[in-house]
Order: sequence, then structure tokens, then C-alpha cells
Amino acid sequence: MIRKLSILDRSRTRQGHPAPQALRDTVELARTAEELGYHRFWVSEHHSVPGVAGSAPTVLAAAVAGATHRIRVGTGGVMLPNHQPMVVAEQFGVLEALFPGRIDMGLGRSVGFTGGIRRALGRDTEDADRFEEQLAELLGWLDGTQRAHPEVHAHPAEGLRIPAYVLATGEGASIAARAGLPLVVGDLRARDRVSGIARAYREEFRPSAGVTQPYVVVSGTVAVAATEEEAHRILIPEAWALAHSRTRGSFPPLRPAEEIEALEMTPKERELYEGALAGHIHGTQEQVAAQLSEVAEVTGADELLVTTSTYDRTALLDSYARLARLAGL
Repeated sequence: MIRKLSILDRSRTRQGHPAPQALRDTVELARTAEELGYHRFWVSEHHSVPGVAGSAPTVLAAAVAGATHRIRVGTGGVMLPNHQPMVVAEQFGVLEALFPGRIDMGLGRSVGFTGGIRRALGRDTEDADRFEEQLAELLGWLDGTQRAHPEVHAHPAEGLRIPAYVLATGEGASIAARAGLPLVVGDLRARDRVSGIARAYREEFRPSAGVTQPYVVVSGTVAVAATEEEAHRILIPEAWALAHSRTRGSFPPLRPAEEIEALEMTPKERELYEGALAGHIHGTQEQVAAQLSEVAEVTGADELLVTTSTYDRTALLDSYARLARLAGL
């Protein structure tokens, strides 16, 4: 069993509940996560996605940190190719100055997923290839070693200790290993793939000033309920949203499970929907404990980052509470 548990919330919108409510739900979930004993709470970055309200992760992280007291708060992640490294350093410097010792800087290398979004951001797909260079510049702004811009400093970030984490997309794992930073990798439906990435990262890892040992965070959906059937229903809204996006090109707000179960799906939609439901960790506390023990054995993970989204907030909060109990938080 992986004893260190954390949460990544993507501020998913729900049918009948507008985007502002999704952001408020994220802040409220963070309060609950702290009460339950979770280690950290992260928020994500998405642009022009109708079903996701979280477009400004450092702003949302500030709201989360302001509403909590002890839990670590961060991003999963800031997509570095979308931003200037100095500005990212300044933003995290402000967060760390306001909430000392509680801020994490999770960083990814993705850019907008459509040409229109990339143009609006002033970026292109090639910008993702500069992630390692941007990461080095960002870290240089924090420790004062950057030399590309003499006499320029990222205040108040310079000199502050802000832990950085690299999200493993594409070459992310190797970049994390070379930089000597912790790795975040998912999703757990492909456990052999996750295990392979984690193993390669550990083999390539080079100690850095702040991180002397490799550290692996595995991420994925986990649903816990009184019965396996109830846990399965938690997965339904997100699975349908994914199937919908792949057949109609738009990622929609989450719908109630009972509405989705009554839908007439095309063969292609049904195939995608059932595929999106498969492989997630779910069930009763005993079933989930057994599955997480397998994940721990296969991946050797130091931490689990849970990414569950669903329409029914009561079921979601109950799931997180059951997960916390089985982990002994």
C-alpha cells in the first residue's frame, strides 16, 4: 500500500453547475483533503476546454492555500512551454512568500491541444521541445544562477526553496532524471508502462542540490465505495465525457451517471466509453487496498496522486474519505 496520498483536482464542470462553481468546488475539496490527512493538493492548467474551469493554476493555488492551513499546495502542472520562465518563477515566489513551506511547483511540457489555442497563447508545438531548456532557466531564476539576463532577478522567488516536480509526458521522465527532480507519471490503467517509465527514471537519475534520491509519484483515478457497483458509477461521467470528446471534438461538462446509462450510444461511442471505464482502480475498501498494493509492488511508487472526477460530489467526497481510512491517514 502506498501510504503517502495526494489529490490533483482539474476543476471539472458539471451539467447545471457553471465554471465558477467548479472552482469553488475545488477550494472546498482542498479543505476536505486537509481534514482527511492528504499530503498535498494540486490544481491543473487547461485552456479553452469547456469541461474544465482550471485555466490559471497559480491563481487557483493561491485560493486553495488561503483556504487551508497545513496541506501542501501546488500545480499538476503549470505547462511551462505556455509561459516565460521568469514569470513562472515570480508567480511561485509570491506563493511561497505568502504560504512558506507549503508550495509545490509541478511542471509539464504540453502546449494547447488545438492550433487555435496555441495561436492564442502565442505558442506552437515546437515549443514543447524546449522544455528542458526552459526548466533549467526557471530553476536558475530560483537559485540565482541564471546568466542569460544579467542584472535581472526574479523577485521574490530568488533564494526561496520551492520544490519542483516534472510531469512525465513524452521525454519528461528523462528530463526529470537529468535535472535531479521528482517525477509524476500516470495513468495507472497502463501499469506496465508506468512501471517502465519509473524504472528508467530511477536508472537515469542524477542527484541534484535539492533532491539526492529519485522520487516517483504515480497518478490515476481511484474510486472507493460501499460496493463495487457504486464505485463503478463514480467512473461513468468522466468515461462518457472522454468518449464524447473523441467522437464529437468537444470535452463536455460531466453528466449524472443515470443519464449516461440511459443514452443510446453508437457502436463507436460504446467502444470508447467502455474503454474509458476499463482499468481504473475501484471497488470496496478491501478491493482497492489490494489493487493499490499491486501498484506499489509493480511501480515502487513513493506517492499516489489521485485524479478522480465525477458528477456526484457526495460520492466523490465519500470516496476520498474511504481512501484516506484504508491508507491510515
